[in-house]
Amino acid sequence: MTLMTFAVYEQQLKWVAFALGIASTICVVQGWQLGAMLFSLPFCLIWMYCGWLRNERQLKYINMLFTALYVYGIARYFVVAA
Repeated sequence: MTLMTFAVYEQQLKWVAFALGIASTICVVQGWQLGAMLFSLPFCLIWMYCGWLRNERQLKYINMLFTALYVYGIARYFVVAA
């Protein structure tokens, strides 16, 4: 599987990211911390992929940072809750 495999679905992926962003925002407003992180992680992954398609370095690296922070936050949530 190459990086360009899903390039034909870029616009649909952006709409999915938009829906995930709205869902994440609702979770933040409602105070659902885990939900916000779970919706934000795929949001970041989609935008990181779209950045790779367009060679937008800044977009890629910002979303890589946020992806790492969300993975850390989700892992920490389950470790602390246990």
